[in-house]
Amino acid sequence: MSCSLWEFGRLQELKTVRDYLFESQKPEPKPAEEQNQTENELSWDTSDWESSWDTGDNKEDEANSAMPVNEETSGQGGAWLQDCVVSLSPCSDLLVVAREQKAVFLSAKWRSDDSGREEMTLDVSWSGTLGTDEGECVSSSICIPLASQKRSSTGRPDWTCVVMGFSSGYVRFYTESGVLLLAQLLHEDPVLRLKCRTYEIPRHPGVSEQHEELSILYPAALVTIDGFSLFQSLRACRNQVARATAAGSDVIQPPPLAYKKWGLQDMDTIVDHSSVGVMTLCVFDQMKNASILGGFNASVKGSPPAMSQYVTVGGGPYTGFYYAVEGSSQPLLSHVALAVATKLTSALFSAASGWLGWNKNKQEEEVVQKHKPKVEPATPLGIRFGLPDSRRHGESICLSPCSTLAGVTDDFGRVTLLDLCRGISIRMWKGYRDAQLGWLQVLEEHGERDLSPSTSHPRRRALFMVIYAPRRGILEVWAMQHGPRVGAFNVGKHCRLLYAGYHLMGVNNVTSQGRQVHTQQVCLLDPITGALRTVNIPFHLALSDKKSERAKDMHLLKRLTTLLRSRELQPDVLETEARGVLLDIKHPAIKKQALESLLSNKSAPVSCLTNVTRGLYDGLKQQNPEEVDPTLLQFCSSQLKLLQLYTDIRRLHSAADSEVCCTNDSPTGIEEDLSRVAPTLQRYAQLTSRPSVSFAQDSPDCPLRPQAFLTQIECTADGELRVLRTSEVEWNLLGNFMFWGCLFGQSPLHQVCDTLQQAGIRPQQLLSLLLSVWLQREREMLRKPEETVRNLHTLLLSLSNMKGAVEESWDPQSVSPWWQQVRITIVQSYNAAAALLAAFVAHRVAKESITSRADSKLQSEWETVSLELEQWVVCVRQLEDVLVLQTLLLVPPPQGAAGGAAAHCSIKTLLEGGTGGIADSVSKWVFRHNLAPERLKEVLLKEDDQEADVKLDLKAGSEGTGQKDQNDKETAELLASVCRRFPNSLSPDLFFAHCCWEYVVQWNKDPEEGRLLCWAVEHLKLVSSPHIQLGISSMMWSTFIVKRFSAACYLMEKVGKAPKDRLCRRDVGMGDKAVTSFMGCCVQLLQILMEADSAVEEVPAPELSVEEAWCGAEGPASIAELALEQKGIHYPLVQHHCLLASLLHTAMTFSLKVKPLSLFDSKGKNAFFRDLTTIQLMPSGDMDPSLVLLRQEFLLRVLTSWVQAIDSNSSSSSLPLPPSGPKAGWWPSTCLELAALLQVNPDILRRHLVCELYNQGLDPRAEEVMFEVEDKDVLGSQLLVLTGQRLSYSLLHNQSQTQAAMELLARLPPTLCTWLKAMDPGELRCPLVALPQTSRLVGRLVEILPENHAQYSLALHLLEAVEALATED
Repeated sequence: MSCSLWEFGRLQELKTVRDYLFESQKPEPKPAEEQNQTENELSWDTSDWESSWDTGDNKEDEANSAMPVNEETSGQGGAWLQDCVVSLSPCSDLLVVAREQKAVFLSAKWRSDDSGREEMTLDVSWSGTLGTDEGECVSSSICIPLASQKRSSTGRPDWTCVVMGFSSGYVRFYTESGVLLLAQLLHEDPVLRLKCRTYEIPRHPGVSEQHEELSILYPAALVTIDGFSLFQSLRACRNQVARATAAGSDVIQPPPLAYKKWGLQDMDTIVDHSSVGVMTLCVFDQMKNASILGGFNASVKGSPPAMSQYVTVGGGPYTGFYYAVEGSSQPLLSHVALAVATKLTSALFSAASGWLGWNKNKQEEEVVQKHKPKVEPATPLGIRFGLPDSRRHGESICLSPCSTLAGVTDDFGRVTLLDLCRGISIRMWKGYRDAQLGWLQVLEEHGERDLSPSTSHPRRRALFMVIYAPRRGILEVWAMQHGPRVGAFNVGKHCRLLYAGYHLMGVNNVTSQGRQVHTQQVCLLDPITGALRTVNIPFHLALSDKKSERAKDMHLLKRLTTLLRSRELQPDVLETEARGVLLDIKHPAIKKQALESLLSNKSAPVSCLTNVTRGLYDGLKQQNPEEVDPTLLQFCSSQLKLLQLYTDIRRLHSAADSEVCCTNDSPTGIEEDLSRVAPTLQRYAQLTSRPSVSFAQDSPDCPLRPQAFLTQIECTADGELRVLRTSEVEWNLLGNFMFWGCLFGQSPLHQVCDTLQQAGIRPQQLLSLLLSVWLQREREMLRKPEETVRNLHTLLLSLSNMKGAVEESWDPQSVSPWWQQVRITIVQSYNAAAALLAAFVAHRVAKESITSRADSKLQSEWETVSLELEQWVVCVRQLEDVLVLQTLLLVPPPQGAAGGAAAHCSIKTLLEGGTGGIADSVSKWVFRHNLAPERLKEVLLKEDDQEADVKLDLKAGSEGTGQKDQNDKETAELLASVCRRFPNSLSPDLFFAHCCWEYVVQWNKDPEEGRLLCWAVEHLKLVSSPHIQLGISSMMWSTFIVKRFSAACYLMEKVGKAPKDRLCRRDVGMGDKAVTSFMGCCVQLLQILMEADSAVEEVPAPELSVEEAWCGAEGPASIAELALEQKGIHYPLVQHHCLLASLLHTAMTFSLKVKPLSLFDSKGKNAFFRDLTTIQLMPSGDMDPSLVLLRQEFLLRVLTSWVQAIDSNSSSSSLPLPPSGPKAGWWPSTCLELAALLQVNPDILRRHLVCELYNQGLDPRAEEVMFEVEDKDVLGSQLLVLTGQRLSYSLLHNQSQTQAAMELLARLPPTLCTWLKAMDPGELRCPLVALPQTSRLVGRLVEILPENHAQYSLALHLLEAVEALATED
């Protein structure tokens, strides 16, 4: 919990680096012993360098008395680093050490030590000479990591650019491998200092967003290069060097650098600077500055201008503040001078010969190199103000991360803290000659503000200044702005404090999201050991001295938390450690938090919790009462009480001898109730005993831990215990812990009740816990119902006799709140059997209580009948009904049925379901069991259910075993029993109406299942009341049918034929076969609608009612009630739609080409798909003959298709036709009915049907229809041609002609012979017909043709020819 130095890397090859940089100053060779000593100093130091001075208590005298490490032994071994220019990348992956014209680059590498731990080392990656001009040397350096532009970047830098400033004024940019990218001469004075500023996310909404820039300080000028321009130029130069290194390619001129150059005036000497960034003055400061600069009559602009602030240090004045107004100077564009490192091969030079005008001529190259670029003049910038001190000269300035503070060192050995916003010095430290500064910004740790009310605020930040005093060899950490010293370390006199003050370049407000680059803010480099160390500072050290005790308590709390997380900890060790930590903590709130952490630990035993809490409680009692926090004392007392209660209850449940119930507690009258419902209970238990999957932690047998017990019960201020209902699972676990042993006869009932009563828990909460465990453990209870009911009776009687349970002033003629609580719990329960048994017991206990009160008041026996007992009678009746209904709903569906989870019901759900809630539940069960409508009718309408052998065929065509038949019989009896218990709610009409609605709802979910809609219509047919039929049909049509019906009609009208499967699925939402079935159901539905409308006037509307016990139902109206509220329909409009449905059904069945709407006139088209209750303008009078002709052609094609369909079924009338489909026998009659509605002559259809049947060879069926034909003359002419075609085929076109046939053909009259040759037998679909059938057909012709008919003689000739042909055969 104090400051610490943490080593994160080491430098390798320090001796090699020093020897290379100081090669010109090598001394004479030393003796072997001295040389070995020097090498040992520069190599890895294995001494105890880590044993630095500990500042745990942060006291000043200990820091002053500490001695530097290895000061005598190291001598001048590390002083060489002070003469070098050193810079470290913020990512700590690149270190640059330079001196004069030489430089060494060290890159990070990761390796494993002997213990397998990963550690970072910095190894030499490049070394060489940087200066190109004679006499110039490195004066400043900086390492800038550049962000990657790839989306998949993890946030690490793409590469690092090394920027070097030289005494000649040049600024050169290099890669990590020493390749020169570009060089700039922006001013001809030596470069004093290079500094960089990168993008930072604004901490507050009002803070200006700072842009990236690189600032270069000269003795009298300041150059700032725009970060975006620099980033793009460096990327372009690096890419061109990479291309030239590979093979050489066309050079693309990179974008020029945008920079600003300011001539800093009114200051004698400048040695360092800081670019604070863009700032905007408030209105008051703007007016104040205008008044100071311009006098009383100065004018003020409307909006404050944005200014860039620069702070310089040096002499005359000691510190200067410059402000450059944005827009006062236009950015300069420099010519980017590309260069290539000297180590590239000659091939590279030849490939890059075109760069900057380089040629193969050596003289031209020298001319180009000697020519210096043009230097732009600086824009004068006057000083706004400064801190005048003629004798003091500043040496360096270090800007804070928040850009509001800066630390300045001077030649007097002082460190000054500047407030940059106000421009004043706010603090000064003495005795820090040649000091080096850095800053650390620390974020508040998570969880440290949990006790504060403002937890929704963002995390706080603490600012610390790090000062390294090389003269004393000490590193100090100070809290800002006026905080104490929070850390001090002896680190040696030759270290370098490296502070970058920036991060990745090339990041903006968009790309910065999600990047989390770990950078070291401050790094201390020790040249003797080569160690790179950073400072770790806890956030709480920034707090005031008053809160330092709290910080220590937080440390103890964290120690206890770590201890509790340990898995392999002995209980006695945990108890000792926890007690010690709790006694050491001083702050009451933290002490309470620590105790809560201990009490919530799942691995701590209850004995440990009790002993630690009692020890803390005893310690608090021994203290001065005025110094003890009463809240903490109350908390310890309450937790001790709860732990003692937990221990007592567990001890009672673990007792070997259980209490024997007294005879007085045995219930009276419950045995009769149990025997009455025993068969249903047995069946219910069988259905609920099926295995199921559950989680172990949710099991009711899971033991209750003391931690869970403490979280569910709290102690109030008056000493009572209150149970908290957090979740259902935890509530049930608490109830199991208290009462399950008593209910199962394993624990002493009266002792447990006495213990709970003495603890101060309200009887109402105990009653709720008892009922919850009783209702939850229904399966176990049904195994021993008599024993568990007896124990429940004892417990309920004991709870009722507790103080505060049943009020003393309760009048038996009113409802008791105590028993009302029991009824509310039972009414809401889905466990029907447990709820019914609890109602039996509660009814008996309530009756005993009322009787005892009546006896005590000397009242007569008849007055004990009260409103309370009436409530129990109704509740018991309802629960018996629910038990039978729930038993039916639990019957599993057969294999292959719709399935789904079994529905659960309670009194509350049935009452909230309205008057149709019961019928709705049973109708869903019927759907799950795939019960056919006729079988359901068979069950409901049986008068003698006991004698009738009702066999439910749960799936058509299924063959079951004897066991299955027995189950079906039991299910039928159970359904009949439910219907007997609900004679009104499950009356046949109401039941069939709900079943119809359930099936149509399920069909709407899956329209491909056409069977569901068919069964919905079948259920609707079984409804006897035309009023309900009319309403249900109307609702079905408007809710589910008409939308799909109109879509199918418009689709057929669009394609002009029966649509294919793909189009049906797209527009109607079902396949073509399902559409065909759907149209058939629509016809039946509309027919039912018309029939019901016709019968409404003859039958009175039914009166719907519910059972007396269920008259309190409140909820939505039943389907039957909604049906009775529907408006009447317009019969002609329904008939109009039924006609369209029949046409669509016909077209889909026989796949005919037709546009259905084109068969109607404009009035008929406009009337379609309107509300059936409205009166529309319908077609009337005679139709257009062309329209009638279209209708006639369609019906004729229907009859032709039907004849072709039945030909494959049977050629004899003896075999019956199927009841549905295209081969159904009712299609001809349907066509004749449609003909009457479509104004088509039905006799034309009959004649066409007769001809088609004879054409198909179906003579028997044709003879049946022939009797219905009215115009026999026209029919005779049509059949005469058909007979001639048959005879022509037999005599002229048959391949197997006999000699007798040839002779007969020669004997025929010439007229007949010529007529037969003119016939075309190809028009016959069945030309080869038996000769007796043809003979019978000719005989029919002679009968129906009159003698004066023009073709009568031809018929006689045909008759003679057929008879002669038959005689020959």
